[in-house]
Amino acid sequence: MTWEDIRSNWQHALSDLKARFPLMDHTTVEAPPETLVALTHHIAERHDLTASEALEEVKDWIFIVSLARIASEVGHEFSDQ
Repeated sequence: MTWEDIRSNWQHALSDLKARFPLMDHTTVEAPPETLVALTHHIAERHDLTASEALEEVKDWIFIVSLARIASEVGHEFSDQ
């Protein structure tokens, strides 16, 4: 999953992000930030993390969401057989 994938499906991503990062300022992120760096800075500030810690957390979140998407697609392929 890329940053553009996240931005293009922002409302869905935002609900997942809010679950993972509950201290996000919902009014600040109603629209997708222009860059992944902007998002990670917001998360860092709200969750008392360094920028690099926040970036690592966001990358982990992206990885987990990507795995879940792949698992769902594979599950659908097996159920269709």
